[in-house]
Amino acid sequence: MKNLFIVLLVLGSSSALADLADDVRCREIGFSRSVENQDMDAFKSFVDADARFVSNRPRRGVEEIAEGWSTFMTEDGPRIKWRPEFVEVLESGDLAFSVGVYEYIGKNDEGVETKSYGSFHSTWRLNDDGVWRVVFDAGDPWPKGATDEEIVLLDQEDNCVD
Repeated sequence: MKNLFIVLLVLGSSSALADLADDVRCREIGFSRSVENQDMDAFKSFVDADARFVSNRPRRGVEEIAEGWSTFMTEDGPRIKWRPEFVEVLESGDLAFSVGVYEYIGKNDEGVETKSYGSFHSTWRLNDDGVWRVVFDAGDPWPKGATDEEIVLLDQEDNCVD
C-alpha cells in the first residue's frame, strides 16, 4: 500500500510539473508574439523587474531591456521570432528553463533581406502574482543555419491562448 501511495505521489507531481512546463512554453510563445506584433507594453509584461538579458552586453531591468529590444518594435527594423523546443521546471515549481530556435530577419549593407537562425535560452520565475516572467535571457547565433526540423518548429500550431 505504501508503494502505491509513492507511485501516485510521483505521478501526480510529474503531471503538475508537465502542466507548469506547458504554462511556461505558452508564456515563451506569447513573449515572442509580443515582439512579432511590435507590442512593447506586452513585451514588458513578460520581463521580470530584476531581469538580466545578455546579447552584446548585459541589460538589467525592464526599461533597459525594453530599450535594447526597441529596434524590433519599429516598422522598418529587423524582425525576430522564436519558439521553445524544451522546457524544464524545477520540482519546486517556481523556476523554469526554456531553450529553442529563433529566426532573425534583417537587411544587409545593400538593403537585401537576410535570415539567420540561432538558439535562445530563457530562465523563467513564477512571481508572487502567479505569473511567469523571464529573469535571464540569452541567445547564440548559428553560423551554419537551422535544420528543417528547427525551422518547422517556428510555424507549428501551439494550442496556446493569447
